[in-house]
Amino acid sequence: MRLILDLVYLLAAAAMAPVVAYRAIRHNRYRTGWRQRFGQVHRRDPARPCLWLHAVSVGEVNASKTLVAELQRQCPDCEIVVSTTTDTGFARARELFGDRLEVFYFPFDLSGIVKRAFDRLRPSVCLLMELEVWPNFVDTAWRRDVPVVVVNGRISDRSFRSYQRARWLLSGTFSRITLALAQTETYAERFRHLGCPTDKVVVTGSLKFDTAQTGEVVEGSDVLAAQLALDNRPLWVAGGTGDEEERPILEVYRQLKQDPRLSDLRLAIIPRKPERFDQVAQWIEQAGLPLVRYSRIKGSPERRTLPAEAVILGDTMGDLRKFYSLATVIFVGRSLVPMGGSDMMEAAALGIPTLFGPHTFNFRQAVDLLLSAEGAVEVQDAEHLRCSVERCLTERQFARRIAENGRRVIRENQGATVRTVEQVLRLLPSHGPGRGY
Repeated sequence: MRLILDLVYLLAAAAMAPVVAYRAIRHNRYRTGWRQRFGQVHRRDPARPCLWLHAVSVGEVNASKTLVAELQRQCPDCEIVVSTTTDTGFARARELFGDRLEVFYFPFDLSGIVKRAFDRLRPSVCLLMELEVWPNFVDTAWRRDVPVVVVNGRISDRSFRSYQRARWLLSGTFSRITLALAQTETYAERFRHLGCPTDKVVVTGSLKFDTAQTGEVVEGSDVLAAQLALDNRPLWVAGGTGDEEERPILEVYRQLKQDPRLSDLRLAIIPRKPERFDQVAQWIEQAGLPLVRYSRIKGSPERRTLPAEAVILGDTMGDLRKFYSLATVIFVGRSLVPMGGSDMMEAAALGIPTLFGPHTFNFRQAVDLLLSAEGAVEVQDAEHLRCSVERCLTERQFARRIAENGRRVIRENQGATVRTVEQVLRLLPSHGPGRGY
């Protein structure tokens, strides 16, 4: 089976090579970390037990923040290493953990490469955020008696259908997972259906509720407010936006500005992926709206006077929460288009009216909880978005109710970090590294 998988991977790599080359040249992606992707990884302190945490991209890295902190608190003798797959995930992991933890790119799932990585890291436990179940990785860990734990586990509707089609190939992989710590009972049942033993699946809740900070003060938000010269003007923030989504948002903004009550409204758009910054900037200019790129004023202490209809493009990394904290109303993107949504818990936790579109299959649990408690608004299309943003800006009692309910939902569903760490600690050896060598 390993040989078959390796052959499939190599054929897929050959097919994807032109795409990777294009993205490297056009979008400056995949240019670093190749030695690590081929298993040339290392630790800072090989004598200590090792926890290998893998988080694919930015969302998974952010969700791991409280988990890493709690593991460090309860297991100070362990070394935690963090791997990611995407460039943005790597940058975010370095930002969060780089001064304390070893961060590297996840090795390709070819059997020889995975073996080399395990030889170098000798992990005691492997933690896979959400659903990064790679067959050769799991098989190598199983052969070396290294527990593999799916943390914050979820299987979306789309992923579940895909896994079902390949169940004949992957059932052995899922059966070798030591623990699947699922966000909900629905996800837990899907893990069982795909081959995880019933007694190895535990519902622990979503870590993203814990990472959603409910405090009202966000460090650096006062500086951002001064740089954008908000002066108590209402601000609509469209965060984590995806393909083509900005076009209807810009048109809605133009319509809202025609309302005399909303003439001082400002709009900030923060695309999810940095390679789209230039494209969105072009769309803003094509819409005839003044463009302010935050990257060009971020480091400047000077106060700016912005045009009345200016659209602020958040073309920097790590500043989304600061923008959210200043918002009067938030639209969480990748949801008007069928991309599964971005994290709406971070927005709702701040006590700000939160809106999102109908395509939120990546956050089904949070969406159901927020909507059932009237803690967010789901919009169906651009016109519904316009009406909802207008209502949040003009009806204070409605906006306040949505905001307060949303923050309450987040607070009531926190606690997954503690439950997750309790399960992980049971698998750690009492001394020395695991049998990862």
